[in-house]
This record gives sequence, structure tokens and C-alpha cells, in this order.
Amino acid sequence: MEPALQLQPTLYESLEALPERVTGEILNGQLHTQPRPSGAHVGASSALGIELGGPFHRGRGGPGGWWIIDEPEIHFVRNIEVAVPDLAGWRRERMPYLPEDHRFEVVPDWICELLSPSTASKDREIKMPLYAHYEVQYAWLIDPAKRTLEAYRLDAGAWIEVGRFADADQVAVPPFEAVSLDLGAFWPPQRPVLV
Repeated sequence: MEPALQLQPTLYESLEALPERVTGEILNGQLHTQPRPSGAHVGASSALGIELGGPFHRGRGGPGGWWIIDEPEIHFVRNIEVAVPDLAGWRRERMPYLPEDHRFEVVPDWICELLSPSTASKDREIKMPLYAHYEVQYAWLIDPAKRTLEAYRLDAGAWIEVGRFADADQVAVPPFEAVSLDLGAFWPPQRPVLV
């Protein structure tokens, strides 16, 4: 009797089988995983979503005409090239309706990654080139520990820095120039240093 043929799960099946507290992505043909983010990371992401006022955030109102989504599962190639940015935004004229399942297959107009010691190199060295390849037009990198925002726009397939901001700067950053952001609202209070 011949042994039963064991089929290896696809990368996407492996991604779907991850525990709930683990985020997975398929980038350049490899499965990448990371644990859920820190409190500072989540706080900065939530504050930005509120400031931009996506349809599910009843905050400041934002620029209007956008979907701003927390941790969407973006399928640049269905079940093959899958990224999960911290935040992504789509102009509603490009994506008038949200997908019926969890797969976002329209390339976002804007992404935002919040850097942490465990994700910064992946975000910069793997995900930013991937976003450029699939023609995401704007990208922000926020570092909650350093209290910085780096903003980029795509030009002829390459990222061009449009601004670098820090601490409590008041900024109006593409593609959301219509909104004045107070960066100080993104950062959690610093714990006092005990001597």
C-alpha cells in the first residue's frame, strides 16, 4: 500500500491558521509574522484614525471622501502577496464600497506603518519597496518611541520624502493637506523618570 500523499498548506492557508494574537503577511513569497503591537503603537494608530476621521471614526471629521481602515488585509495578488499596514486609506471614488469579505484588493492611495523595534526594518526594507511596486501613492512612517512622522509620495516608482516632523509639530501632510494634525496628540504621556 502506498503512503498517503501529504499536501503542504499554501502560504495563505498557513497565514489563516495563525493564532488570533499574531498578525501575518505574505511579502515577496515569504510568510512574516509579528505579535500584536504595543500600547504606544496602538495609541498612535488610533489617534491618527480619529484625526483623519475615517467613516468609522467620529472625531474631527478629516478630509472627507476617504475610507481610513485599521489593519486591512491588502491582497496585491489574491492570497499570494498580502500586506497588513497599520492604517490604509482609499479615496472613495476609487473604492466606493468596502469589500464583502476581509480581502482588500484595490491598491490603497495611502498607507501608514507605525514603526517598532521588531518591525522597523521589515517596514522600511521589505514593505516600502513592495508598496512602491504596487503603486501606492503616499506612505507615512510613524515612530511612536521617537515621536516622529516621515511622509513620502511616489514619483516614477520611487519614494520621495515630502516631510519629516516630530514631537508636537502642527502639520498638513499630503495626501491630507486639508487637515491640520497636532502630532502631540499621537504620543502617549511619557512616564516620569524615577531617580
